[in-house]
Amino acid sequence: MVVNSIFESKKFILASGSPRRKQLFTMMGLHFTVDAPHIEEHITPGLPPRKIALSLAQQKGEVISRKHNEGLIVAADTIVVVDGKILGKPIDKADAYKLLAQLSGRQHEVITGVYIDDAMKGRSIVFAETTKVEFKKLTEEEIYGYIDTGHPMDKAGAYGIQDISAVFVKRIEGCFYNVVGFPVAAFYQHCLQLFDERLGANEHR
Repeated sequence: MVVNSIFESKKFILASGSPRRKQLFTMMGLHFTVDAPHIEEHITPGLPPRKIALSLAQQKGEVISRKHNEGLIVAADTIVVVDGKILGKPIDKADAYKLLAQLSGRQHEVITGVYIDDAMKGRSIVFAETTKVEFKKLTEEEIYGYIDTGHPMDKAGAYGIQDISAVFVKRIEGCFYNVVGFPVAAFYQHCLQLFDERLGANEHR
């Protein structure tokens, strides 16, 4: 069940293979199918992190939008940023250690770019949400112990706030679910904006 009846008649196409985003869409009570894009991501050199997240979300969404003439296509890309540097997914355990060591005792940003396209009406919105997260100082035992769980290996920044690494979080400013991988509250508000017939198409935030 959704909290707003306007969503009852909407069918969403989630352009993501992320199990966490699927869980959040289910949590929101949305009617959705999954059509994950397989693309070679293109990043323009020199773009600030926020614009990179927006660009990657739009690239993914537009690929799936071309395949569908109905439904609401939703794509997202989440990045972890510390000192202006984007931390990707670890390539191995040693890399996971380096990433977690960079986050230890410091604040970082989690930025999610989201692309929403109403295929039938040709209207789209692209927006980004930023959450600030501060980690406590991590010991080597804690870092290695977390790596041994296997949780870091498929996550940007080598951690997932929804798993046991929650014990590392000293402070969070902003949307918790954005750190999980999708800013549900901002998404809800932007959907309402997209559904408003009085507004023009192709809004960017």
